[in-house]
Amino acid sequence: MKKIILITGASSGIGKATAKQLLSEGHIVYGASRKAKEMSDFNEDNFHAISMDVTKYDQIEKGVNQIIKEQGKIDVLFNNAGYGLYGTVEEISIDQAKYQFDVNLFGLARLTQLILPHMRKQKFGMIVNTSSIGGKMYTPFGAWYHATKHALEGWSDCLRLETKEFGIKVVIIEPGAIKTGFGDVLYDPMLNISGNGPYKNLVQKVAKSYKARMGDKGSGSDPSVIAKTVSKAINSKNPKTRYAAGSMAKLILFIRKWFSDKIFDKVIMSQI
Repeated sequence: MKKIILITGASSGIGKATAKQLLSEGHIVYGASRKAKEMSDFNEDNFHAISMDVTKYDQIEKGVNQIIKEQGKIDVLFNNAGYGLYGTVEEISIDQAKYQFDVNLFGLARLTQLILPHMRKQKFGMIVNTSSIGGKMYTPFGAWYHATKHALEGWSDCLRLETKEFGIKVVIIEPGAIKTGFGDVLYDPMLNISGNGPYKNLVQKVAKSYKARMGDKGSGSDPSVIAKTVSKAINSKNPKTRYAAGSMAKLILFIRKWFSDKIFDKVIMSQI
């Protein structure tokens, strides 16, 4: 069944791969991003690019209104936009931390609020939220990023219970290591924030490790793995509440669940 789908963060990585996957299945996809020009390579008739910064609520409202005007409904919202702010708790400013939450949680939440009335009216819909295995675990210097993902996990669970009676499903995606350039993006900012301070020795080791493991040339899984996982959830009559996928995802979550904090600390630090 053809669905009307909105994807945020659709100009690269997981968002772009998912847009291509869903278009190939015949769905109508609206791709939202601050970098709308980077979606110019989509030539499919069923793809529509929207310029949207999820921290700009007027842009969010304009985008939702456009889709409703053109399609009359939104069947699926894939909240995928996000980024990682890495550095020490001591050295990251509170303003930087607030912006991390604005992008990874509050912008997502506002977009969801605007779409929910339309889904309630049609008594059908799905909200898919990109969390991370980082929503269940932790790494050094990722305190604010992990805090947003831990928050998103709990927020999504509450939303699932609230919207069930209206036929709206809420799904959490928990990617492992994915070749999205995530490591490349956080590498320089981490060093700029904390690379010359009191934690510099460990920071420099961690930055290099992240870039090697999670950059475009890293050892992670291709974004298509997550795209197929999102497709599986969207096309399922009874989707799971959570899907963990990608390199090391299930193994790390298993270790986190069944082993003590001190053992998990050692596992994480052994990878640096």
